[in-house]
Amino acid sequence: MNPSNDPQVPLWRRIWRSAIREPFTGDRRSRLRLVMNNLILHLHPAQVPARTLAFTYTWGLGGLAGLLIVVLALTGILLEAVYTPAPEKAYTAILALGTRVWFGQLIRNLHHWSGNLMIIVVALHLLRVFFTGAFRPPREFNWLVGIALLLLTVLANFTGYLLPWDQLAYWAITVGASIIVYIPVIGNWLSNILLGGPEI
Repeated sequence: MNPSNDPQVPLWRRIWRSAIREPFTGDRRSRLRLVMNNLILHLHPAQVPARTLAFTYTWGLGGLAGLLIVVLALTGILLEAVYTPAPEKAYTAILALGTRVWFGQLIRNLHHWSGNLMIIVVALHLLRVFFTGAFRPPREFNWLVGIALLLLTVLANFTGYLLPWDQLAYWAITVGASIIVYIPVIGNWLSNILLGGPEI
């Protein structure tokens, strides 16, 4: 009989055995095998210097960015049920969200502040990685992926800024499109693609 199915074994031990399947003997090889065979323990590589695990070294910024992504995804899905993506209806949909939908303004504010905090946390994470030298070999590709994710975060935050389609959004897209025009060679073409034509 499988010991993990034995009703005499306490529930917490059965749950532990279902998540951590490798026996732990305490030696180095056992620890490496334990980490490599369990997805839950893949938060850090199998071997890292002990000083890099200190909270004051990382400040948990990567995990905080992940948490904010989850909050943004959940609140974004909820907001999507009410929002109408049409220029003539977007502003009234946002007003209705704040006045007619239960907890609508709370969900919108959670989404808004999570987006703003995301920019701050990702920028701080980038600075922390830079100042601790964590971008050096063999992690150069991680640095490039991080820069791409930072740019994607800023772009996503900017597009979310435009969704209410109020005066603030109108002038933000006007200024944003004017900045893009200054990119050499492809600026005008890129601005036309992003705006969907020569004018807003």
